[in-house]
Amino acid sequence: MAGASLLTLIDDIATVLDDVAVMTKVAAKKTAGVLGDDLALNAQQVAGVHADRELPVVWAVAMGSLRNKLILVPAALLISLVAPWLITPLLMLGGAYLCFEGFEKLAHPLLHSAAEDEAHHQALTAALSDPATDMLAFERDKIKGAIRTDFILSAEIIAITLGTVAAAPFLSQLTVLSGIALIMTVGVYGLVAGIVKLDDGGLYLSGKDNTALQWLGALMLNAAPYLMKTLAIVGTAAMFMVGGGILSHGLSFLHHAIEQTTAIAGNLPLVGRTLALLTPTVLDALLGIVAGALVLLLVTAGQRGWRLVRG
Repeated sequence: MAGASLLTLIDDIATVLDDVAVMTKVAAKKTAGVLGDDLALNAQQVAGVHADRELPVVWAVAMGSLRNKLILVPAALLISLVAPWLITPLLMLGGAYLCFEGFEKLAHPLLHSAAEDEAHHQALTAALSDPATDMLAFERDKIKGAIRTDFILSAEIIAITLGTVAAAPFLSQLTVLSGIALIMTVGVYGLVAGIVKLDDGGLYLSGKDNTALQWLGALMLNAAPYLMKTLAIVGTAAMFMVGGGILSHGLSFLHHAIEQTTAIAGNLPLVGRTLALLTPTVLDALLGIVAGALVLLLVTAGQRGWRLVRG
């Protein structure tokens, strides 16, 4: 009997671990939409810091990110226990914010002139070139700003993950949320550290005597700015797809409309199978763009109204 009980316990543990692994995989897939933007944004946050201080700054932000998640994970679990009805509204809010942030990036050239961007760049360059600039204070401001940004992105990740495991037992929720929090923190800031040092690595290899290493170094130097741009583009597109997907699943009439459109597209000859795979993603992305535009209009109108009230 004891042996049978032990085997039953082992089987139960294995089942739980298998469920946790599956849910973690699903949650990681859903939160990947935030990852590209998170990478690009955090790498940009470190821009302007002296080369020998880039890794310490990334480490400080990573520790701040872990502290953020130590707040967010218990808060998410508390919501799941006390007010599970809040999960869907929070997911919808997170999805709307993703769409807003993505559309704000697209609308940036319309909302801000090239002269404004150039003036900001020149002001930053001048501050860094000025010997009187307190670099420690500059670093601290960079770190604080990056940690504040991380809190928003981490909240999105935790909210999306919580929606994935909402119906699971408490232990599974704790395991998946903690796992995603650690995976995303280590993954994001490990990659950020690699990205910000990519140009230094290229410069180092360019100074070697070996022709192949020099070629590789030049390739890394040339690739660094394009990598940042690619991450930003992929991250923005993913924000629309993930944010739109969250909104469509939260609004049943939209979810059913997308399902029906996908079924119709799937029945078309020759291209039906391909269209059936692409249609939900494309429609979610379009929904994300429309939602982002609407939220941006509301936010812009609210900001202007607030400025008028304040005089």
